[in-house]
Amino acid sequence: SGNRHVRVAVCGLGYVGTVTAACIASGGHEVRGVDPEVAKVDMVSGGASPVVEPQLDEMVARAVGAGLLRATISAVEALEGADVSLLCVGTPSTPRGSTDLAHLRRAVGEIAEALLGSETAPRGFHCVVVRSTVPPGTLEQEVAHILEAQLGPLAGAGVGLASCPEFLREGSGVADSLDPPFTVVGTSEPRVAGTLGRLFAFVDAPFRVVPVRTAEALKYTCNAFHAVKVSFANELSRLLRPLGVDGRSVMELFCEDDRLNISPRYLRPGFAFGGSCLPKDLRSILHMGRMNSVDLPLLTGALTSNELTLRDVVDQVLSSGCRRVALLGLSFKMQTDDLRESPNVELAETLLGKGISIRIFDPIIQPSRLMGTNLRYIEARLPHLRELLTDSPQTAIQGADAAIASTSAASVVDALVAEPPSLLIDLDGRLGDEIEALPGYRGAGWWSAPG
Repeated sequence: SGNRHVRVAVCGLGYVGTVTAACIASGGHEVRGVDPEVAKVDMVSGGASPVVEPQLDEMVARAVGAGLLRATISAVEALEGADVSLLCVGTPSTPRGSTDLAHLRRAVGEIAEALLGSETAPRGFHCVVVRSTVPPGTLEQEVAHILEAQLGPLAGAGVGLASCPEFLREGSGVADSLDPPFTVVGTSEPRVAGTLGRLFAFVDAPFRVVPVRTAEALKYTCNAFHAVKVSFANELSRLLRPLGVDGRSVMELFCEDDRLNISPRYLRPGFAFGGSCLPKDLRSILHMGRMNSVDLPLLTGALTSNELTLRDVVDQVLSSGCRRVALLGLSFKMQTDDLRESPNVELAETLLGKGISIRIFDPIIQPSRLMGTNLRYIEARLPHLRELLTDSPQTAIQGADAAIASTSAASVVDALVAEPPSLLIDLDGRLGDEIEALPGYRGAGWWSAPG
């Protein structure tokens, strides 16, 4: 195909497939839609959309009229000469809640058969792109496996894989498709990324090439957050109603804050929340709920999830066999000496209780300067803090099997680079490039094991 022009087979003419096919055709590409349902194929061939969506009928009619969109029930016909096949098939839930991949498997099998039976694969390079929402690992474990089984050595040389999730809301699918926040392509193959870059060049949005599993996980992450937001607003409203407060007015004000509330703040995977505000106010909200007979499962779950985050770190240490631990950072967040409800204090307390030997360094905490509620809190939780605190990160790390860091102070980073322990748990993922450059560093969420 030409430099800008891409030939595309869209597999599945349901909601996502029809919107995708019409929008890509509107970008000047040649699109063939394929679907086993004759009624859908006939509607698209006649210039009409099989799904109801604003602007879509006109868009399909224009694309069909311009000769850029056709539909067929034959995968062989759809894939003839195609550079890309976009899989937009349904991935519904099974009765047990898992993802039913039957439609996807069938469509991949048909693509493989069509490639074998046509001149496409030997002559050029074909991109098999999954747009359907599928669990991370599906491309590697399912799609690649089917293609290799049917195409043999041709699969490696002539076919590349990618995940390209969609972020369409029903009722505004065309607008969302033409003006997305980004175009995300999960692939490890530069040829695939290049072809999809040409395909989506008509969309004015950042083009992100990421690992396959990152792309597969993104749609689930987005939808989980949208579900949490709806439940959060409704749950707060249920609590506020018996207290004589209009939940909608509160949420309107809440949404005006784009510095903390509607923002990237607090959305970085790291360690548990703590401090003098969040745990206290969350407990107070849950108490108000109990007093007014209002169930608040989402917010109750936030406390439970927070405890699991802490337990996860303890489990990592215990399963590693490490018995001497350097805890680097004690206050509930960097650049403060506030120890109240610090998850790091609870972590120290839990590890000590499990028989782990710990030494602590915090660039700010000095026992002689602790006073008031801070002093009372630490005396109740870690009465022998003075014996555990060291005056330098080097002293804390010396002889330790593991280090747990919740501060990225320069002195801490320097000490870790100079003497990396066998296990390093980077609680907030902020230790930076020098740590990531250590031999054997394995970034896996927030923990890594150099050496």
